[in-house]
Amino acid sequence: MIKYILGIFAAIILGVLSWLVYLYLNLRFEIDELVNYKPPLTTQFYDKNGELVANIFEKENRVYVDYEDIPPRVIEALLAIEDTQFFEHSGVNLDAISRALIKDIKAGKLVEGASTLTQQLVKTLLLTREKKIMRKIKEALLSIRVEQVLTKEEILERYLNQVYFGHGYFGIRTAALGYFKKELYELSLKEIAILVGLPKAPSFYDPTRNLKFSLARANQVVNRLKTLGWINETEFQAAIDSTPEVYNQTLTKNKAPYVVDYAFKELKKSIPNIKEEGYIINLTIDLKAQEIAREALNLSYNNILKRDQYFKDQAYKGLEVFPISLIEEQESFTKTLNGGLITIESKTGKILSMVGGIDYKESSFNRVIQSKRQPGSAVKPFIYQQALDLGYSPATMIADISRTYEFDDEETKKANENKTITTEDIAKAQGDTSVDEEALDEETTKKRWQPKNYEENYKGLISFREALVHSRNLATINLVNDIGIDVIYKGLKSYGLDEMPFDLSITLGSFGISPIDLSQAYSMFSNGGIQVKPYIVNSITNRYKQTVNFEPEEKFITTPEQSYLMTTILKDVVKEGTGRMADVEGIEIAGKTGTTNNNIDAWFCGFTPTLQTVVWFGNDDNKPMRKSETGGRSSGPAFAYFYKNYLKIHPEMKREFSKPADVKTTTINGKKEYYTETSKLPVIKTQLLENNQVQF
Repeated sequence: MIKYILGIFAAIILGVLSWLVYLYLNLRFEIDELVNYKPPLTTQFYDKNGELVANIFEKENRVYVDYEDIPPRVIEALLAIEDTQFFEHSGVNLDAISRALIKDIKAGKLVEGASTLTQQLVKTLLLTREKKIMRKIKEALLSIRVEQVLTKEEILERYLNQVYFGHGYFGIRTAALGYFKKELYELSLKEIAILVGLPKAPSFYDPTRNLKFSLARANQVVNRLKTLGWINETEFQAAIDSTPEVYNQTLTKNKAPYVVDYAFKELKKSIPNIKEEGYIINLTIDLKAQEIAREALNLSYNNILKRDQYFKDQAYKGLEVFPISLIEEQESFTKTLNGGLITIESKTGKILSMVGGIDYKESSFNRVIQSKRQPGSAVKPFIYQQALDLGYSPATMIADISRTYEFDDEETKKANENKTITTEDIAKAQGDTSVDEEALDEETTKKRWQPKNYEENYKGLISFREALVHSRNLATINLVNDIGIDVIYKGLKSYGLDEMPFDLSITLGSFGISPIDLSQAYSMFSNGGIQVKPYIVNSITNRYKQTVNFEPEEKFITTPEQSYLMTTILKDVVKEGTGRMADVEGIEIAGKTGTTNNNIDAWFCGFTPTLQTVVWFGNDDNKPMRKSETGGRSSGPAFAYFYKNYLKIHPEMKREFSKPADVKTTTINGKKEYYTETSKLPVIKTQLLENNQVQF
């Protein structure tokens, strides 16, 4: 009987051992995720100076750290509180298990764990957290298997990157950056103790929620280090007495949401899993410049609202009851008024700052990228550049006179085709019994367009320079007529201006364009005749430290000499023309205003010797602003504010434009004028005076 019982017992033992061996041998497939560890990582955006702009991630916010970058003190603190014998056991600590088993038997249930760091890692990554015997057996076997495949250092690296540290932080480096705004090597002993104490109960010990309990847990870590003799009395006392500053930050830490949204959308086209691969994306923007741009846009926005309120206050004077229509108009204007600003490096197209609206929280719609608005007179420099390249000079005289243009009214024409009406009927209505049928047909299908200057006057013959400096509509239209609308149209298309009507209205900017596209087009002036495409990503580095750099895209438009002629005119726009409110003392600025019909859009497009900025204001619903809100008044001050303050942080900026050697100068009617071999001075009705001066 004894032999029989022993035989059965031996068979059971053998069966259990066989099952365990079978289970163990088949675990190699289950630990593959841990051996070939590739966790989802947070992608980080940095500005040109290496300052963090934002984090983006799908589900887990994790910033990876290699083992060699983990300070020894972090390892010591972790082992002291979690697994002192880590470097001695083979994945399972039998001494700890026996101690825990005795406590469990006394309690009649599982009350204390004896998990090693390896077991904790296995449980976190491969198993559930439920306390069941079968799960514990599998956990132990998996841990033993892992220890045979990975080194202790590899296990620690995976543990410290995988474990949850509360507050949405996965991995110890993520937690250090989040709670303390520090890299691991910058942490104090008390800060390290807080972090390694978190995995036991990350939500409960979260220092942003329960600082008192978090500090108590940290003191346990410090005491354990002292007991083990791993720190001295001085270190112990300093750590016990300290209370670190803890930051309650958002997980994304997004300091430039319009910028990050744009960069993300551009990159996602070629990197679908961008939120999970831990890319380091170095942007072209400067966060300091970004903040100045935001302030500039808000300043002008508030000033527009103040002016609007002032005019309404004047309208309310003497009224006992405010008209509902005026109140509703004010509320609507406040809600829909918005703006955008983009600054690029003229030579490269790198976007230095981009603000797509007044308040991202109110509207994430990026007006710099997504909004297409009419440029108004901001289109004129492109027309005048074509004229310069065709041989006109800044001193050429052009006609600033009124003309009336007739064109087919297609809607009326179609209506007449579908309606039967006699000439006698029309004659009776007009009180005229003799009607010319051909003249009547032509009259009823024609429309008249009689453009005006903003000042509603005209000056006769004026110089090419004066026409652009003072944004004379009539002179510009007459110039286009002289050159030919087909030539101008093709030229504008070659500059990247699309979706234009094929008629004279393009002379006054009657087509839609986004600020970023207008910025690209304007770079032909700020970059000496070469257009550059604005871009926002300098480089991308993946989790394997492989880097891709981005380079400027260029397009030749005209020569530096011809472009410089335009720069001299646009400098005058700022000094004495419509752009005076954009002027900044101590630096040369060239630019052009743009104001559309009924003051729906207000632009200023300008540049210094190294940077270019485009500013736009208007209502999102395309309703008019006040007539006083021109490009110069609404957008010019935002431009000026940006450069005044940018100069304070970058006083080394180049201050003056460089004149190409082949650009010649003379004096005409007492003023300096510029010309080139292509754009020669006019010779008709001129008189050469002393000192190479020309007088008309």
